[in-house]
Amino acid sequence: MKKNIFRVALVLVLLSALVVLPFMHADAQDDAAEIQGASAPPIPATVFQAAGPTAVSIQSTVDQYRAALGIQNNGNNSGPLLVGHREINWDGGSTTNQTTAVAGNPFAGFLVTRGALFTTPDGTGFVQAPASADPILFPPGGLAGLFNNPAYSATFKTFSASRLFTAIGGKVTDVDFFVPGAGGVATVTGFGAVFTDVDQPDGSGPARKRGNRNASTLIEYYGVNGELLFSSYVPASPGDGNLSFFGIVLRDARIAHVRITSGNVVPGGNDSEKDDVVAMDDFIYGEPQPVQ
Repeated sequence: MKKNIFRVALVLVLLSALVVLPFMHADAQDDAAEIQGASAPPIPATVFQAAGPTAVSIQSTVDQYRAALGIQNNGNNSGPLLVGHREINWDGGSTTNQTTAVAGNPFAGFLVTRGALFTTPDGTGFVQAPASADPILFPPGGLAGLFNNPAYSATFKTFSASRLFTAIGGKVTDVDFFVPGAGGVATVTGFGAVFTDVDQPDGSGPARKRGNRNASTLIEYYGVNGELLFSSYVPASPGDGNLSFFGIVLRDARIAHVRITSGNVVPGGNDSEKDDVVAMDDFIYGEPQPVQ
């Protein structure tokens, strides 16, 4: 893991931004040239993004994002509801949960209660686990034990204790929305996620293509017909266990599908200057509304 965190400008360490963009792509990391061309008319989106070394670095932006979606957390209540938002923090209802929970592909654990279904096109399943845990008391010992990489105890940190989320054997997580409790395909006004250890770009200057400093983590938002509505790279904060947040809010519920590319390599290998291994924490999204 890189040790030259002080090379990064302090503005990245304490980055916090809220912008209204009448375009399909957020230019948060000056990487728009790397994003596939969209296939729908421009849609105004309010962008929330932050990155830094601790949870405090991104807390205010996450709170602003919750308020923009609707401050009420609807939890496991059946929908559709007219106000509020949904959250998944992977912690199993406890801030001290040290267990490792492996799920298959697709992962429907929150389909009925929160209206979210997860699939991975390049992986075999998913895991909810702390960065590390005692392998005797809580086998296999969190992400460090599951992926046989003790360094993950320092590589990853949580925003909300105590577990993280990642695909197994893949980098891509797809999210589809349904009406909680009632079922049926749904759309949301916005989706945001917390990431840990997004190191790239690292502030060292442009790479081979103009404006692209090897950004590793991407969120893409799609409509009900598969049209790309918006996409952006996630802001980086180089250094072990640092946290990043990215989310958007649209004027109405039209996001049916979200694709997240976490890092540029699958979990298991070492995090390095070249290989950016990224895990996810809290998912926050608008109340799922039935597709008419």
